[in-house]
Amino acid sequence: MEEQKFETKVVHAGVHPDPTTGAIMTPIFATSTYVQTSPGKHKGYDYARLDNPTRTALQEALAALEGGTYALALSSGVTGVDMMCHLLDSGDHIVSVDDVYGGTSRLFRTIWARHGVSTTFADLTNKPVSDFATPKTKLIWVETPTNPLLKIIDIKKVCDWAKKQNPRPLVVVDNTFATPYFQNPFELGADVILHSTTKYLNGHSDVIGGALIVKDKELRERLFHIQKSMGGVPSPFDAFLVLRGIKTLAVRMKRHEENAIEIAKFLEKHPKVEKVLYPGLESHPQHAVAKQQMKGYGGMLTFFIKGNLDNARKFLESVKVFALAESLGGVESLVDHPAIMTHASIPKEIREARGVTDGLVRLSVGIEDIADLIADVDQALVKA
Repeated sequence: MEEQKFETKVVHAGVHPDPTTGAIMTPIFATSTYVQTSPGKHKGYDYARLDNPTRTALQEALAALEGGTYALALSSGVTGVDMMCHLLDSGDHIVSVDDVYGGTSRLFRTIWARHGVSTTFADLTNKPVSDFATPKTKLIWVETPTNPLLKIIDIKKVCDWAKKQNPRPLVVVDNTFATPYFQNPFELGADVILHSTTKYLNGHSDVIGGALIVKDKELRERLFHIQKSMGGVPSPFDAFLVLRGIKTLAVRMKRHEENAIEIAKFLEKHPKVEKVLYPGLESHPQHAVAKQQMKGYGGMLTFFIKGNLDNARKFLESVKVFALAESLGGVESLVDHPAIMTHASIPKEIREARGVTDGLVRLSVGIEDIADLIADVDQALVKA
């Protein structure tokens, strides 16, 4: 039988009818421990921090969707960032994209720097990773599209360079924005894929979760050792919610993209908008790279309002369908002010030097009717 199409995988991957009842949905195994028939003899599970049948189903689904071999479901996306850093030793070095999620930047700068792990935040859109790496570089952190400026990093180019190095640094791709529906980092040479499953994979703004997906067994064992030692596991209910959300991932992502491109085009022509950043627009600086390595452009877009912080604040306070809230990737449309909200932990001078200014607004475009979304953005811009 030929390999199933993505739209079929999201519905069936990792999910099997319950052998006891025949239930088509994976049960929520709410248990902390498992009975053993004899010391060390059990049915594959002994303690729920190590594993859980609901979590197992989610991990099988995540690995299948990304084309990986193993997945570890986590308590949050930043848990995955932290676990990758636990692979490093004091004195090691990370090259990270400069425009990176605020929580990732904070972890690198304020936690792991104290333990002797240094990070260079680099613009990898116009300079090769070799310009920033050192002999101590053990990790290359790629987020693409980036958060919040939606820069597109050439994954294959980064991975091709990394594979020629000795010792070879691991390349991690945060695929949260694109999802496996639009982008497949393993096909481009990545070693690890990270997700905040809070976002598009779950898609309903009702769970916090994360995941690491790998192809190498030894790497999986190293990461699993870290996870079982430090915790950071999702609850069975959280695993169930993400499994449920994944079933509609394909249809949701298609609608997110359809709406986002229409809003991006609308904003490009609006007199109160200075600039729009959306990978699907030909005006995007890395549109050609996005077209080459992505199957679509996603539901996230950023734009700059003309004026100052007061203009942006008036817009943010005037939206009615869009909700002013952190996070992204839910079925509902959200609007965020990165400088004050999601990226406030990054020092202002660094933030502004990278382009995260007071006029920048980030939209997570939902699946509502496009006419209502455009009307909402329009009426709020009138007041800005």
